[in-house]
Amino acid sequence: MSTTIIPEAESQQSSGPAAGRGSSVPSSGASARMAAIAAVTNYQPTTRPLNFSETPTQDLFSANVFSKKVMKDRLPKPIFKSLVATIEAGEKLDSSVADIVASAMKDWAIEKGATHYAHVFFPLTGATAEKHDSFLSPNGEGTAIAEFSGSQLIQGEPDGSSFPTGGIRQTFEARGYTIWDVTSPAYILENPNGTTLCIPTAFVSWTGEALDKKTPVLRSMEALNRQAQRILTLFGHEDSAFVASTAGPEQEYFLIDRHFFFARPDLVNAGRTLFGAKPPKGQEFDDHYFGAIPERVLAFMLETERELFKLGIPVKTRHNEVAPGQYEIAPVFESANLATDHQQLMMTTLRRVAEKYGMACLMHEKPFAGVNGSGKHVNWSLGSSSQGNLLDPGDTPHDNAQFLVFCAAVIRAVYKYQGLLRAVVASAGNDHRLGANEAPPAIISIFLGDQLTDVFGQIKAGGANSSLEKGTLTVGVDVLPPLPKDAGDRNRTSPFAFTGNRFEFRAVGSNQSIAGPLVAMNAIVAESIDYCASQLEKATQGDPESLHSAVQTLLSEVINECGAIIFNGDGYSDAWHTEASERGLLNLKTTADALPYLQAPEVQELFEKYEVLSERELESRLETYLEQYCMTVNVEAQLTIEMARTMIFPAAIRYQNELAATCANLKLVGYEFDTDTLDVATSLVKSLQDSIAVLDKAMSEDGAVDLVDEARHCCDVVLPAMSTVREYADELEGIVADDLWPLPTYQEMLFIK
Repeated sequence: MSTTIIPEAESQQSSGPAAGRGSSVPSSGASARMAAIAAVTNYQPTTRPLNFSETPTQDLFSANVFSKKVMKDRLPKPIFKSLVATIEAGEKLDSSVADIVASAMKDWAIEKGATHYAHVFFPLTGATAEKHDSFLSPNGEGTAIAEFSGSQLIQGEPDGSSFPTGGIRQTFEARGYTIWDVTSPAYILENPNGTTLCIPTAFVSWTGEALDKKTPVLRSMEALNRQAQRILTLFGHEDSAFVASTAGPEQEYFLIDRHFFFARPDLVNAGRTLFGAKPPKGQEFDDHYFGAIPERVLAFMLETERELFKLGIPVKTRHNEVAPGQYEIAPVFESANLATDHQQLMMTTLRRVAEKYGMACLMHEKPFAGVNGSGKHVNWSLGSSSQGNLLDPGDTPHDNAQFLVFCAAVIRAVYKYQGLLRAVVASAGNDHRLGANEAPPAIISIFLGDQLTDVFGQIKAGGANSSLEKGTLTVGVDVLPPLPKDAGDRNRTSPFAFTGNRFEFRAVGSNQSIAGPLVAMNAIVAESIDYCASQLEKATQGDPESLHSAVQTLLSEVINECGAIIFNGDGYSDAWHTEASERGLLNLKTTADALPYLQAPEVQELFEKYEVLSERELESRLETYLEQYCMTVNVEAQLTIEMARTMIFPAAIRYQNELAATCANLKLVGYEFDTDTLDVATSLVKSLQDSIAVLDKAMSEDGAVDLVDEARHCCDVVLPAMSTVREYADELEGIVADDLWPLPTYQEMLFIK
């Protein structure tokens, strides 16, 4: 669409460039779009620049965290040691220390301006929830004193009736408890008008069942530690330092101006555009990827990072992503539980700071059709303070038997529980991303790289006795130094890829909590390590000398049984879909296909055996996630009908009337006029009207008997009907006069900064 001058809404005078035709605001829904363009092109910062030279960045890190350093300075030495033992070694929390910790935490928070404390928890919605209480209590003398007891620190009681429970609790059964998670440090949340002490907590029902995302993460980490200790013991390590899973999630997101955001009801209500024609230019030039970051966006990033540093979140990387308007931020590794909490804080901070810079931060997996969607690649590993990263192969992987056992356990886990891994990344949003040529396919497979594939290939053939050397990469330019070369390339099409010292689960959606994927990875690897440890213990019978041959036998068995999950090729290709089917791998293309795998007997047995989720807790998650999927599709369908009827159809009719009037007027004066455009417009208007009726009928004909049935109906009937409405609407966008079109276009939202 062309560029012109758009009048301001009140003065009707020209105020700046805009992508539309005509010199006056039309008396139609397009006025909101035109005003948005004018506001964006005339954007001026509303806040003062940060004084970044006043305080060195390193001094900001963890400034608002009740960290180990703060605890060491403020707590008696025995109390501090007791807390550290719980945090680092997983020892049981001594409740007698709570009063002393609470007092120190209160004093620290008040010094930082806090008047309230909040138990922060993560219900099954995937969002963050908070209950705020004041430190101040009346003392009966007309004044108040600040109080915060150990019992208040340890336990809170928010109303649990309105959170999704999947049938665990009825609406009239409201009692729920928040329980202090000592392994995730308290922090101060700043607001222009004050601060709040935030305490990360688990959230359980009156019956003790998990109603949240955090509790299963903690349980799964304990299960993983128990089994990993057995392998370490076999290899002669008796220190028993807690083996924790670690995570480093990469967060992709889009930024658009808030004026565009509020002019699009679909973005406001659904987080993605339900309509929008492909612009003349998209991402095909690859000019946005790792390009120079726009000044306004960089200012937003710098302030976001400062806020995250204060909260102790170790963000490391920022850059432009593939699609126009898309960016990425990534932290370094942390304990999985802490990484989960920090990821939720990161999403909240991104959205909050974006508003300050007049932008909306979009974390939907596919906010714009036709350009790359957003993922949240979760880099996962496991290790301890004494042994380090247990997925670090060292110089030559074939010499590192311990590493190979842990690696084989992961291979076996992914092969055996591929359906579960697909289910924990299933959502209405992620369905639009997975399987497209931008993201991993819905088929779960493992990429090992050349070096590890070669080693396991040798094991399969009878035993490994060599490994590919890393070597040196010579660039061929004298002024550039030689570089150490990795023994294998990377594979961005793999959903589960080994990247040197960790596995990267690339199928996680950008808007999802990483808790579900971490629970699944921790649990399935715990089960697989249990299997490996049992096989080795049985084979060695306490004889350390026989460990080497036992490992060879185990590795050979695992790779022969589970090797079909390993694929180093192009996951985007049609050939892989055919080959995966021949290998017997699952291809669960939609959420409706994937979520029922939570009911699989082996999944129920897994979670019950390792005390991660009871059968009832697992069923509650299936019901909750199916319900969320159906509600999401229903909201989008209702929005599609409403926007098509009240915004797009009227714009198309006005244009049709203009064309018809022009044709009639020209005929009156004797001119022959080609009616091709009118014919096309009339046909599309009729098709749009008919498709809206079909979608409306699909919405009213849901005869589902349960949530699985309803999800199937949403997937197979409602979503295709929505796509048809969009198809005709997007075609109309390409012919309707620009000054009549009511919605900000892709070209405007993605390219006008």
